[in-house]
Order: sequence, then structure tokens, then C-alpha cells
Amino acid sequence: MYLGIDLGTSGVKVIVLDDNDTLIAQATSSLEVSRPNPMWSEQDPQHWWQATNDAISQINSQHPELLLSVKAIGLSGQMHGATLLDDSNQIIRPAILWNDGRCAAECIELEAAVPQLRKITGNIAMPGFTAPKLAWLKKNEPENFGKISKVLLPKDYLRFLMTGDYASDMSDSAGTLWLDVAKRKWSKEMLSATNLTEEHMPLLYEGSEITGYLSKEVSSAWQMKQVAVVAGGGDNAAGATGIGVIKPNQAFLSLGTSGVYFVASESYLPNPDSAVHTFCHCIPNTWHQMSVILSAASCLSWVTKLTDFADEASLLKEVEKLDFNSPCAVTFLPYLSGERTPHNNPNAKGIFFGLTHDSDAAVLCRAVLEGVAFAFADGQQALLSAGTQIDEVSVIGGGAKSTLWGRILASVLNKPLTYRQGGEVGPAFGAARLARIGINQLTAQEVCKPGEIIQVIEPVPVMQDYYSEQHQKFQQLYKQLVNHF
Repeated sequence: MYLGIDLGTSGVKVIVLDDNDTLIAQATSSLEVSRPNPMWSEQDPQHWWQATNDAISQINSQHPELLLSVKAIGLSGQMHGATLLDDSNQIIRPAILWNDGRCAAECIELEAAVPQLRKITGNIAMPGFTAPKLAWLKKNEPENFGKISKVLLPKDYLRFLMTGDYASDMSDSAGTLWLDVAKRKWSKEMLSATNLTEEHMPLLYEGSEITGYLSKEVSSAWQMKQVAVVAGGGDNAAGATGIGVIKPNQAFLSLGTSGVYFVASESYLPNPDSAVHTFCHCIPNTWHQMSVILSAASCLSWVTKLTDFADEASLLKEVEKLDFNSPCAVTFLPYLSGERTPHNNPNAKGIFFGLTHDSDAAVLCRAVLEGVAFAFADGQQALLSAGTQIDEVSVIGGGAKSTLWGRILASVLNKPLTYRQGGEVGPAFGAARLARIGINQLTAQEVCKPGEIIQVIEPVPVMQDYYSEQHQKFQQLYKQLVNHF
């Protein structure tokens, strides 16, 4: 058995897989995001640990003694978050998250200070990344900055509490702007630009390498043996491992809190000017490109609360009653947390355009589903313009449960979408696979095979016709409104 722990933004998911990739058990414990100021997004790392322990307790209560058979643990998690420890390993302040937009000015300053930044990191400096967060901290909270002994990414803080080790993997670390992504090592130049050194950083490992072992205290509390913990991966790279996207030109869409269009590559192919991310994969000698939208399934959750529906599923049932033979009268710009690809604009805002007295909850929700799809289409254009080839697209994440959303996405992107076994589990599945690779000294090719196909959703011709026009309208609205954000 192998344990996969995924620290997401909205919750911690824990799963147990066997050697045949069968999902034996799973549990989730929810998390909240704090937004103390406009454009800020923070979480208390202690809440991550509490949620992890809660999910482990659920597994133990549902399946007594199951965790005693676990051989190794893999970790995945939300990327970019700045988790700051002092020299007593105490948390200095709440973690600044991936969708925090406060450090736009520091991004400009970093690019000016390090002219080779895009060449070293493979990416444009964006507020979501970790390095500009630390530049903001030094400027605005110098006392806190002065206390920093270690900077850890969210999942790696869990690792520290589990094993006592400061360690990270290549894929997650590539999202900090401190990594030389081609060479897969820390960049002294980028660290120096934020007044940090390698001493502040964790040790680097490939995703399936063992970084340490569960401590006696934690193993006792979790009713487990002192098993190995492998490096794991950032949520997207781990999700790719779980869905079997490890070969060149394989791709997936992730419909989580944020939205990701991920394409694997056997070589380092950066194109930062189009706001495409180029990161290390969580398996050796492999990289990937991503377009990222900051609000995807979170938009669906938002409109569900806005319209006072009990849950997303009940609202989606109302949307399914609508006539999809004709376009929606309302257009939605899904920039509730700003945007990355292709705009790199933390100030972008969400918009409903075209409201009338007939605009009910179902219409608003349809507009939201389509607006997220159009944002993905913008990302697809950015990937293709960067020279990326996309042969096959799978779908993962919580939003993958909606077949209706799948039809919308397939029709907007003009591509069939493949839904596979394990897709809803996402990064936790990949983390458990990495644990299996690491403890058994297997290869990614042996373990990370695509899951069984559940369904393939094809584009709908009538929807393709009107979506091509609506997508242009969507793009024009952004251009016309961008100066008002």
C-alpha cells in the first residue's frame, strides 16, 4: 500500500493505493483561505497540519489497521506558497499563497535587477511565484524577513513536520523563481536578488527519491510504521503522474480551484513572453509547459454561493435544462483572482456582461462554465504559439465530474477530452504513484500508465460554431475593460 497526501487550497486529500493502482481508501479535510486585504490570499500552515491529521484519522476510523500496510508516502501540494520558519522552526507569519497578487511591483523590480531572469527560470516574473513574495516581505515586513531561517513550499512544510527534513522536489521548486530550471538546481543569482542564500532553501530531490522517514511520534499518532517519504511533486506535476501524462505532447486540463493546461516535454522549451510556465516535471529528465488560469472550479463554487444553491451539482442540473443549440446571452470574465496566462494581470477582475431581467441562476452558471472554457482557450493559444504540440488531452480535478462542462470545454477548445480512472483523485494519486516508484526502485514508465478510459467527450458541432464567435467577444471585452481594472 502507498499513501498519497495532496495539500490543496480548499482541502487536504489523503488516499491509499495498492500495487495495482486500486484506490483502497480516501479522505478529505477542508481548508479556508484568508483575504485580509484586497489581492491578498493567505493560510495558516498549522491548519494544513490539522487538516492532514484529520484526514488520516478518517482513514484510520474507516479502515482500521490499513495504514500499517503502507510502505511509503508521497506528497503533492499547491505550488508557490511562501511558508517561513525562524531559527526555532516556528511559523513567522501566515503563508502567502499562489493566488496572492500583492507583489506585482516586486516582479518588475526583480526582472530589472536580474536581466537574465527569464533565461534562468524559464518564466516571466509573476505575483504568484515565491521569490517576489519574499521581495515584498523584505520591503513591507522587514522585521519578519529578518527572522527567516528557512523558506518552504506548502507540502514541504508538511514533510518537515512528518520527518524533520528540509527537502523539496524539482517540479514544485521550479515555481519559486529561484530554480535554474534547465540545470535543475538552485540559482545563486536569483536567490541573491531576494537577499537569500541556499542555506535558506531545502535540499532538492527528483520526485520519486526518498527524502526521509516518518518520525516515531508521527508514525505512532498515525498508526503507521516509520515508512519512507518521497519528494513528490507540485500539484500539477503530481496530477500528470497520476493520469499518466509523462510522454511528450501528452496533455491534461485540471479543473481545480485554479485551471491548468499542462503539456509534458522531454526537453526544456521555455517561452516566458507568452506567460506560459516552463517547469521541471516530477520525474527525471522531463519538463513541462503550462498555461494557468487562477480561477476555474472556484468560479463554479462562487456562483453557487452567489445564487444561494445548496451545492454545485444542484445548480448544474438547472443549467442542463437550458437550450445549448443557441449561444448564452451573458458573457463571464473569470478573473476573480486576477489572471496569469496569457495576461499576467493580478488586477484583472471578474465581469458579467449582458445581464437582463431574464438572467437567472442557470444562465449565470452557464456563463461561468463558458467563461472558464474561454480562458482555457486563451491558454491553449499561448501554448500553441510557443510551439507546443498537443496530441491528446485528459481531464482531472473536481470539475471533471461535470459531463456538461466537458462538452463545453471540448467544443470551445475544438479537441476531444479523455476522462480516465483516477482523474477526480488527481495529485494525491500521482503522489502515491511516486511513493511506489521510490520504494520499489521502479521507473515512471512502469508505474505511470494512463488510467482506464471512462469516456471521451467530443466537441459538439453546433456549440463549436457559436463558441468561436463568443470567444472573440470574450477576448474583446477584456481588451476594452483592462484599463478599468
